[in-house]
Parts: sequence; C-alpha cells; structure tokens
Amino acid sequence: MYREKTKVIHIGDRVIGGGNPILIQSMTNTKTNDVAATVAQIQRLTEVGCDIIRCTVPDLDAAKAIAQIKKEISIPLVADIHFDYKMAIAAIEYGADKIRINPGNIGNRENVAEVVRVARERSIPIRVGVNSGSLEKELIEKYTGVTAEGIVDSALDKVHIIEDLGYDNIVISIKSSDVMMCVKAHELLAGKTPYPLHVGITEAGTVTSGNIKSAIGLGIILNQGIGDTIRVSLTGDPIEEIKSAKLILRTLGLRTGGIEVVSCPTCGRTNIDLIGLANQVETMVQSYDLKIKVAVMGCAVNGPGEAKEADIGIAGGIGEGLLIKKGEIVKKVPENELLNTLKYELDHWK
Repeated sequence: MYREKTKVIHIGDRVIGGGNPILIQSMTNTKTNDVAATVAQIQRLTEVGCDIIRCTVPDLDAAKAIAQIKKEISIPLVADIHFDYKMAIAAIEYGADKIRINPGNIGNRENVAEVVRVARERSIPIRVGVNSGSLEKELIEKYTGVTAEGIVDSALDKVHIIEDLGYDNIVISIKSSDVMMCVKAHELLAGKTPYPLHVGITEAGTVTSGNIKSAIGLGIILNQGIGDTIRVSLTGDPIEEIKSAKLILRTLGLRTGGIEVVSCPTCGRTNIDLIGLANQVETMVQSYDLKIKVAVMGCAVNGPGEAKEADIGIAGGIGEGLLIKKGEIVKKVPENELLNTLKYELDHWK
C-alpha cells in the first residue's frame, strides 16, 4: 500500500506516514487570538476524537496566542498561513507543531528560505497546501482549464522549492471541491512523491452535502491506500467533522474501536422524537472508547427485535421507553430518562 511507503513525519507527539494510523484533523472557526474560545473548542474536538488541530494565523496577535493555547491543549497545533511569510516564522517561534503554507503565495524564494530555515532549526514539518481554486494561470493555460494534472504539477513545484532548500520534513495537501478531480489528483500524486498526504474535499459544503461528497471522495482515495491524515470539511460545527471522519475510517476498516450507533428510519408507529434522540446519542458516544454497537429504536413493537444485533439499545414508546441488552428487555424508563439511562449503562460498561 502507498501509505506504508510514505516518509515518517512527526507532528508534535503524533506520527504520520510509514503505515502509521490515519489521523483525523479539524480546524477551529474561532478567532485564534481569542484564546479562551479557541482552547474551549479544541478541547471539545479532542474529546470526540480530533488528533490534530489547525488554527488560522492572519496576524501577529494570532501567532502570539499559539503559545497560550498550547499550554492548555493536548493535541498538536498546525498554524495556517496565507501570504505573509513573517506569520509562518512567528507561528513556529510561538510553538506551532506544523505550519501550512503555499510557497507560491508567500513571496519570493528568499522569504520561503527564511521560513524553511526556522522550521529546520526546530524540526517543524511544513505542509504544502495547494487548492484547485488558486491554481496558477500558466497551469490553467497549459491544461486548458483547472485539472487534476495541473493541481499535481503545482503541488510538486512547491515541494521542489522546499527540497531545493535542503528540507524534506514535508506533508502535501491537494484539494478540490470537485470530488472526482480530487480523487484523480491523489491517484496521480501518490506515485510521484514519498511524502505523507493530508486528504480532504475542500469547500465540500453543509453537513448534508459535505458529508456525502467527503464520504465518496475520501472513501475512494483511502480505499486505494492513499492518505495519512484526513479532514472532512463541513460548513457547520467542527464536531461534525470529527464524527464523520471517524465513521468513514471505521466503515473502511481503517480504524477500530468507538461506538457504532444504528437507528431505525422512523415510521408511523414512532411516538418519540427519534431523530433528536438518535442525534443526541450519536454525539454523546463520541467520547467513549468502547467497541460496541448501540441501537436507537423508535417504537416498543419491533425495537427489541431490531436491536438484537446491538450490544445495547433503547426503544421509545408512549411517554416511556425500553432499555434493551442483546435483544432482551431489561427495564422500562420514562421517555425523558432514556438518554441518561443509556449514558449510565455506557459509563458502567464491562
């Protein structure tokens, strides 16, 4: 598999490449210089399974905030830089574990050389990020439009700039909102570079459309053994990105552990807010490291039977519900206590 052949890269206390487990990333949507809000969001993301977090660094205040943020989080922090090479240097000096840059938009070769020099001094990886939306004019002309081939050429050109400066602590990210173009670009790039790849479908959209695009694109790419870290980019709460990424990896057999939630599609027999309850359960179980299946069923008629293959489940009735283990009814509880009852069982799972 391609992943087993990629270069091993250290990001803080995490390791990617060389066949190491695929790590899940997300990005904060707080103002980075709002330390309290940023830390709170990172801690929430960490609780549900985020392995690496990226924060934007548009100015010096944001760069300085990294030092404070790092004191209160437990996962590596990547500084996202656009245009100003001085922000990349400042982010490294204030403690970023990795930086994300496009060497083509931070100025001349001397600027890139300064960034590489500082990164080398501290052994900080550089993620070379190229998006289809910012493809160079000459490559668009060469390929008569935005193409997978152009994206790959652009990325490798930027990588060569850093290699020519004597540095190979590199991760590559190529993204497009066009799912199949993104897939093709990764297939082309995988055979041309030894560096780990961060995979994602950029500007994927809202939770609904973004999840579908990401599941298809990431599924095809990862199933070919391509990709070392992933992000599901969604317009919404970053928590949803982690939930989706974990499910994609589990579905592909690339990650084990964690609770799988199954729920019925609702019907006329449903007498509870099953959609709301199922969403609450799905969010609640993200912080558990149990390898079990939880069923959330809408009625007490077929609930026990439908939940038979699950380790534990709940089924709604009229004003009350059932707690079910291995298809057997354990007890009845008031409807408003179903969620807490399930939580208690999970907290005391043996």
